[in-house]
Amino acid sequence: MSDPMRIRAQAQGDKVTARVLVSHEMESGQRKDAAGKIVPAWFIQSISATCNGKTVMSAQWGTAVSKNPFVQFSFRGGKAGDKLAVSWVDNRGDKRTDEAVIS
Repeated sequence: MSDPMRIRAQAQGDKVTARVLVSHEMESGQRKDAAGKIVPAWFIQSISATCNGKTVMSAQWGTAVSKNPFVQFSFRGGKAGDKLAVSWVDNRGDKRTDEAVIS
């Protein structure tokens, strides 16, 4: 299992800005190891965020995303004290969900 995501979400009026640092190796499947063998692809395929049961961000990713990606997005409808949940699924079927309280 991967390390937890670092999530910061701040409300400013009716707008919430979220910053997420995702911990994942994100192998493209094109790199070779020291022995010359191709390292198998391992990357996040989809990532989404929900606030109050409503999806506020959804994205489909591929092999071109860097290791430990950073995501920033804004949405309306959240307020201080609400929970923001961020989830991802990778191409091996691994999943992770982490939550943060909007400040």
